[in-house]
Amino acid sequence: MHIHRPWQVAFSLLITAAIAVPALAQQSEAPAPATSPTPAAPAPKKPPKHKPATPATATAAPAAAPAAAVAGRVKPTLLGQYGDWGAYTASPGGKKICFAIAKPSSSETNPPNRPRNPSYMFISSRPADKVSNEVSIIIGYPFKPNSEATVDIGSTSFALYTQQDGAWIKNAADEAHMVEAMRAGQSAVVKGASAKGTRTTDTFSLRGLGQALDRADQDCK
Repeated sequence: MHIHRPWQVAFSLLITAAIAVPALAQQSEAPAPATSPTPAAPAPKKPPKHKPATPATATAAPAAAPAAAVAGRVKPTLLGQYGDWGAYTASPGGKKICFAIAKPSSSETNPPNRPRNPSYMFISSRPADKVSNEVSIIIGYPFKPNSEATVDIGSTSFALYTQQDGAWIKNAADEAHMVEAMRAGQSAVVKGASAKGTRTTDTFSLRGLGQALDRADQDCK
């Protein structure tokens, strides 16, 4: 069984805090603090490492301005911006992490116009923990307890395990397939429900994801 330990939830918050321009928290849908113990979730098998490819020259400015993070004031370094995805590296606690991150290209809520914090999808590798290309989502509100979310890539749907404001793939065996589908796809559509009953649909463009992952892989060989 794969355990999403509190440090993993804290890492998710660390990364988004470091990348995102600070936003005012919306009290009605603001995420709960990631300090409570996190239950077990299915263990993702280590996906096969992708052979690094030479990425194209970055064509856009970073999607969000890096800012000093919490937890040791760790600040990730931008390796390159590729389409809608940025490739970054950081070393919280002295352990190197490489990741690709993006914001949704569009978001919808039902009921409409419900306030929430920014959402992000990132794919991270942690060599010290023998973790490669782990997909994580920060949704911008606390998920409904014991609920699942989904991500649709083309005609394929993947179930996500949720905890607080984070989500990870539920079926360990599907993670490598999911990453490959994202590399080949055009968009990933994440659907979930908040603790207050708001249903959300976030669409992430996958333009530049493959290049961002290749660049991150180069730094975390």
